[in-house]
Amino acid sequence: MERLNVSLILLYDAETRFLLQHRTSDAKTLPDHWAFFGGEIEEGETPREAVCREAFEELNHKPKNPKLAFELDFSLDGIPMHMYMFVEAYGKDKSELRLGEGQGWGWYKASEIGGLKMLKHDRLIIEKIARGLAS
Repeated sequence: MERLNVSLILLYDAETRFLLQHRTSDAKTLPDHWAFFGGEIEEGETPREAVCREAFEELNHKPKNPKLAFELDFSLDGIPMHMYMFVEAYGKDKSELRLGEGQGWGWYKASEIGGLKMLKHDRLIIEKIARGLAS
């Protein structure tokens, strides 16, 4: 089975809150879960180009300088995947953002995500990035 490559972005604000997407209950993958914004890397795209495209499509946000935090191999519903996780500080007016996909969104501190329906490795990613930003 071919590996699926995805580029995801985790925006954070001055209070180290992270922007997460609440996926719809009829989503093909991770229905009704809280997850990251982003998606599949298209043919001919670099991971950075893909994350910029996805951020604009899903948030009406054009990343200025997304930083590759890390890469991770994992499996979702039996599909091998390779994730490029980008992070970027968001210091602009949040009213400029527009939800283009999903049923909702929210800004959360790492300490506030315990009650959200999320994949375990997504929680660990947020905790790891939060620790890195604090140091």
